[in-house]
Amino acid sequence: MLDGSILIVDDEEDTRFLLSRILEKEGFNTLSVPNEKQAFNLLRKEEVDIILCDVNLAETNGLELLEKFKEAYPLAEVIMLTAYGSIKDGVKAIKDGAYDYIIKGEDNSRLIPLLYRAKEKVKLQKKIRKLEERVGDQYSFSGVIGKSEKLMEAIRISQRVSATEATVLLLGETGTGKEVFAKAIHGASLRKGKAFVAINCSAFNKELLESELFGHKAGSFTGATHEKKGLFEEANGGTIFLDEIGEMNLDLQAKLLRVLESNTFIKVGDTKTTKVDVRIIAATNRELLKDESKFRSDLYYRLSVFEITLPPLRERKDDIPLLAEYFMQFFAQNSQKKVTGMTESFRRHISQYNWKGNIRELRNAIERAVILAEGELLDESVLPYEVKYGPSALELGNSRSKLELAFIEKKHIERVMKMANGNKTQAAKLLNIGVSTLYRKLNEYEIPEHEKEAG
Repeated sequence: MLDGSILIVDDEEDTRFLLSRILEKEGFNTLSVPNEKQAFNLLRKEEVDIILCDVNLAETNGLELLEKFKEAYPLAEVIMLTAYGSIKDGVKAIKDGAYDYIIKGEDNSRLIPLLYRAKEKVKLQKKIRKLEERVGDQYSFSGVIGKSEKLMEAIRISQRVSATEATVLLLGETGTGKEVFAKAIHGASLRKGKAFVAINCSAFNKELLESELFGHKAGSFTGATHEKKGLFEEANGGTIFLDEIGEMNLDLQAKLLRVLESNTFIKVGDTKTTKVDVRIIAATNRELLKDESKFRSDLYYRLSVFEITLPPLRERKDDIPLLAEYFMQFFAQNSQKKVTGMTESFRRHISQYNWKGNIRELRNAIERAVILAEGELLDESVLPYEVKYGPSALELGNSRSKLELAFIEKKHIERVMKMANGNKTQAAKLLNIGVSTLYRKLNEYEIPEHEKEAG
């Protein structure tokens, strides 16, 4: 059977029976009712893709019923059936949203191809709706994962400011989700149907950033062969998110201040002003007022009309398992791996770790774990070394060699040998490797003889 039923609404029982037989032979799943009341009762319970509706029903005018169907179930396609063709009725049916209008008996050869085309249209409409819902989730606070009090407070404040036109400054450490919040504020604002444009100010030098933000005229510099719109123009009517605003050059800060004060700017190489209507959301992990030689205080006060601080992950540890679960499902689906859960040990390690890189670091660790996983459950063996043993276990110094995997492995084997009092069999068990592998590692890393002696 093809997905999604076809509903036949006709007060003639013979017609309903005949149409059902014809369509079911073609592989369509059919349902049939004689009147409006039964049609709506059935539509509340069953998924219907196409409605075949008679124009001349005993109790209702089919053309009036068409309008009700399209209002209540806009994704369903309606094909009107009549025993007596009328150009006037046909034109009205199409104008009111009918997929087509056919005459019983005369147009039988058209019916099956028509149903297949209508099915394809419904399928496409459903795909579009799913994409729209996915985009809606991306630009809403439902995309912010967590339930800790500090996070919920940040969400409550963000929701209040979303409905206004106020400039927002998002504060917080790197990786705390500032862009996610910026998108959510935009998605909850009156500008949600317009563009959301994001740029990381630290990713460009002064000249490139100016061109990216404000655009340039043709011939304004070497390589500028044609006029280019800047991101402020692209975001006109919507929102622009300026991440790492503290890295912006002082000259560009002056141009940004002008946008905030007058909603105008001048393109690179131009002489006239360009006017825009853009809401600005900025973000930083720095204390902007700490050094006025690097960031203008007047710009800071214009940007920080509304400040929102996002908590680091170490201050919302209850949210770590929720985030990990989300990332696990996301990466398992993307990589088509059957990873369905985590061991208690895995959960304990990720919950105890401080995640200096915040959500971004956790995301990377879970992606790595999914890639390395050999079974359905993520266990501690696929976690980064520092998550399993703590950052102090790395004993990081100025030497680059101390960041290398071989150095970390050597230090770990030395510690385990000491814990086992030099007993290689015991040490191999603790390391979950074979004794022969341990001997090879001891020789490979030239661990001093006193480390190798059995107690």
